[in-house]
Amino acid sequence: MNNMFLPVSYRNHIMVWLLLMALFLSSCGFHLRGQADLAFKQLFIQGSTLSINRDLKRSFKTNGINIIDSTEQADLLLELMGESYEKRILSLSGGGLVREYELNYRVNFRTRTPDSATWSDVQTIQVRRDFSYDDKVLLGKAEEETRLNTDMKNDAIHEMLRRLATIKPGKKAVK
Repeated sequence: MNNMFLPVSYRNHIMVWLLLMALFLSSCGFHLRGQADLAFKQLFIQGSTLSINRDLKRSFKTNGINIIDSTEQADLLLELMGESYEKRILSLSGGGLVREYELNYRVNFRTRTPDSATWSDVQTIQVRRDFSYDDKVLLGKAEEETRLNTDMKNDAIHEMLRRLATIKPGKKAVK
């Protein structure tokens, strides 16, 4: 008797399906998220202390960016201007009970190079999520809301990295 639990024909079918799935995933352009292609290596962060600061700094370090304490050594300056949360009622039941909420998270920032006197326009990243609500499962919905808020912050960090990847600071003048 064969040591495998499945007959040979089933194992062949499973192998074919796995091969087809791998082929499908590779043909659709799927790939794991890699590092951002940032044109700067030294970053100075200033401005407001936001709830995403720690995760944002971790993302920069993962992408090979050094967070420094001096504007003179920086290739790019990032000013975090603020963040806001908003929770709105999206829909009500016929009895006037909340059925859906909309969560909004916004973060504002701007950039400049050390040799420039002017800042870029303020950029706003806005992330939105909807979720259903039921008073009968209050603890579960509170945990879902917390998880959605965390996901929105992570999405905002990834969007900020994508926007910063479009910035190509010029070479600093050697003194």
